[in-house]
Amino acid sequence: MQTDDTIVALSTPQGTGAIAVIRLSGIGAIAITGKIFKGHNLAAQPSHTIHYGHIIDGDKIVDEVMVSLFRAPKSFTTEDMVEISCHGSPFISEQIIRLLIQAGARAAKPGEFTLRAFMNGRIDLSQAEAVADLIASNSDAARDLAIKQMRGGFSTQIKDLRQRLVNFTSLIELELDFSEEDVEFANRSQLIELINEIQTLLQPLIESFKLGNVLKHGVNTVIIGKPNSGKSTLLNTLLNEERAIVSHIPGTTRDTIEEVMNLRGIQFRFIDTAGIRTTTDVIELAGVERALEKLKQSSVYIYLFDVNTTTPEELLHDVKELALTEFNGLIVGNKIDTAHWNNTAPFFWILKNNPATNAVNLHDRLLFISAATKKNIDVLKEKLYALSIQNSALNTESVIISNMRHYEALVKASNTLTEITTGIENQITGELISLELKRTLQYLGEISGEVTNDEILGNIFGKFCIGK
Repeated sequence: MQTDDTIVALSTPQGTGAIAVIRLSGIGAIAITGKIFKGHNLAAQPSHTIHYGHIIDGDKIVDEVMVSLFRAPKSFTTEDMVEISCHGSPFISEQIIRLLIQAGARAAKPGEFTLRAFMNGRIDLSQAEAVADLIASNSDAARDLAIKQMRGGFSTQIKDLRQRLVNFTSLIELELDFSEEDVEFANRSQLIELINEIQTLLQPLIESFKLGNVLKHGVNTVIIGKPNSGKSTLLNTLLNEERAIVSHIPGTTRDTIEEVMNLRGIQFRFIDTAGIRTTTDVIELAGVERALEKLKQSSVYIYLFDVNTTTPEELLHDVKELALTEFNGLIVGNKIDTAHWNNTAPFFWILKNNPATNAVNLHDRLLFISAATKKNIDVLKEKLYALSIQNSALNTESVIISNMRHYEALVKASNTLTEITTGIENQITGELISLELKRTLQYLGEISGEVTNDEILGNIFGKFCIGK
């Protein structure tokens, strides 16, 4: 990407702070900065050096700054780059950017610095998207996942797979050039073996998306149950603060309340809902309907019931009524600190011996707590964590997919490879095999950016913040 212009933007968040950083990239970055900088002659300074001085507007000093130089190609964009660290007044940073634009720079578009890094071969497209994910990360797991993808492990794996298919596609194409001589350069059995090997590598990547999505976006966890089962108390206990109003009056919670908690590096978004019951109150009824809708949208649910007022038969009825066996969650008996009995066996027995609930081992997800005294709350948290990553090996060494665009491309590539295998078994022509192989190469190439278009790039980089 050859550019003859220089872009500038504020790279730190808007607002007042101790320091603001203004970034420039392009062929004129150093010269343009030098026009408004009083200190060392920047044009004569080596790369990766920092210089103290002042930003000036004619004879007027605008601010006292530190200027960092990064000469091409050893910079994020592979172009000459400058970062100006000034005082964090919005007025000052705006004045400096105005002076830089007057000196020859132009305002950067969203994500344009990272776009230049991609276009100049500094990073591939999946690494560029990981930059955005890192900026947006809100948990240890999301941050670690983004950093790992920025380092290119996923990209390297996809490039290797793609190159092996390119080699075989070349043989097919060569075969087509000699079609009149009926020569077969590409052994079909070897192609099927290669496809099977690639599928073996693709499937774990595809299956990792469920875990990757959890690590990146967190876990929507809805707390649902009848009125006065202790849902709001449980929310307050999990958050360790008085977030929801607690009352002995049934129907206190009329709308959903959402709060976030970080549990072992994963973000959980807890949603307290209105109590589920038949009511003629229009507002409460709306709350009940919203609670049921949140249940359908949740990744994990907590169905809370009062052990003092709920029989095992009533619990089974509620589980069936709400179709809880269709979702992923926990059945939690609350208020064991006030129970006049200590026999939980009937609850386990009825869930284990009912065909519907036993089919999903719902009895294994049954536990008893006291939200008021925090008894077994740690057990509840551990079970929530286990449910959020179930069927996934949380291995920091394995490649985990968290990007929907990557996931869809991998699924399309896998499906096309399956079609090729079926086609070979049905003795389709080399032309069709070549066509399907090219489709697969396109899907894999879209991940790294080897195959792309302006629409894809605009969609990806348009979501970046300005200055990155």
